[in-house]
Amino acid sequence: MAQTGLRGPIASAKFTVLRLTNDQILENATGGGAPPATWPRQELAVDLLHRAVYAFTTGAVADALATRSGPGPGQRHAAARPGRHAGFGPLPRGHAYGADV
Repeated sequence: MAQTGLRGPIASAKFTVLRLTNDQILENATGGGAPPATWPRQELAVDLLHRAVYAFTTGAVADALATRSGPGPGQRHAAARPGRHAGFGPLPRGHAYGADV
């Protein structure tokens, strides 16, 4: 996510939701866990806190690493024409990634 330009706390919050959803789907599909609605409230709060800490820490590290290579394709696209515009398609591949690919 960070490499394509989705960075910062909002992206980390989105990753938290994505991670929670993925874990619950896998746990319920495999029978390895009970639905969160059946968990004790304190256990649910601790689980959510741990996953949020994981997601925000991972996001901070990923953002720091992605920043080294400059803006991602999404950031380059946004900088090319600020604001919302209909009909503004994707950038050419070479410009989006900062190199002639």
